[in-house]
Amino acid sequence: MKLGLNLGYWQRGADDATESVLAAERLGYDSVWTAEAYGSDVFTPLAWYGARTTRIKLGTSIAQMSARPPVTTAMTAMTLDHLTGGRLLLGIGASGPQVVEGWYGQPFARPLARTREYIDIMRQVWRREKPVTSDGAHYPLPLPGGLGKPLKSITHPLRPDIPIYLGAEGPKNVALAAEVAQGWLPLFAFPEKIAEMYGDALAAAPPDFDVAAMVLVVISDDVRAALDGVKTMLTLYIGGMGARQRNFHADIIGRMGYAEAAAHIQSLYLAGRKDEAFRAIPDELADGISLVGPPGRIKERLEAWHRSPVTSLLVMGVRDEPSLKLVRDLVLG
Repeated sequence: MKLGLNLGYWQRGADDATESVLAAERLGYDSVWTAEAYGSDVFTPLAWYGARTTRIKLGTSIAQMSARPPVTTAMTAMTLDHLTGGRLLLGIGASGPQVVEGWYGQPFARPLARTREYIDIMRQVWRREKPVTSDGAHYPLPLPGGLGKPLKSITHPLRPDIPIYLGAEGPKNVALAAEVAQGWLPLFAFPEKIAEMYGDALAAAPPDFDVAAMVLVVISDDVRAALDGVKTMLTLYIGGMGARQRNFHADIIGRMGYAEAAAHIQSLYLAGRKDEAFRAIPDELADGISLVGPPGRIKERLEAWHRSPVTSLLVMGVRDEPSLKLVRDLVLG
């Protein structure tokens, strides 16, 4: 299993995690990942860290497709890959209608078809085999009826096959990742349930397909407090990160076997009863998707992750070097 550090996105202030990234590189972490939602972007911090490191791989988790046309993401990825000596791992995803329509003002319809077109166009840019064209419904190139003509990138990529990871939660989207990408970025992963939930979707994946799961780590002797930290995060995602009619995070929790709880949590949250929503989250759910407690408990819990289809563990919530070293020793030792 490979080990990565997921820094997430900035929230209240600028979060320069250079010292954590340098520590992760010294400790042998395979990768570091940044994120974006509706605040800080995903590429600028990654370029900042890439300029200060030499070995660690640099991942986007995720670059939102609606934020940029596919050629823009391809250009940005190609540029960053050049500047960092071929260390980029490009994670992309469709996000959800709340962000896509509310923040970017873009339509959310048919995310799987859009994703397929998006990836095809990016690979055309990088391969430079011919001018880029697309007759798809979502990203037609050149624009029909205009004066544009097909173009080929004037920059030659360092790598014509930059690895693409797909942020996906539904089985059809995971199957698409297995078909067209080099990896999958699950946000919530319950190691004992992954094979049952996604075994069919992953069946066609090549042998080197990377299942890079994000997992919140809380090292503490107070297991109760640690679980409450995980539940705080789950309260927001299940209750508020999506509309009542469509919340992909609540859907995935339902597929884990907690559909009734997820519906109840969302109803409480949207009614403004956030404390009750927090208390409604089952402890076993919070424990299942995270690694919390003292080192011995975390080591015991890691056995399930090693038995699962997960091939990379992207840890969140640890930043200082002693904690990063402890996690490294537990995961890789």
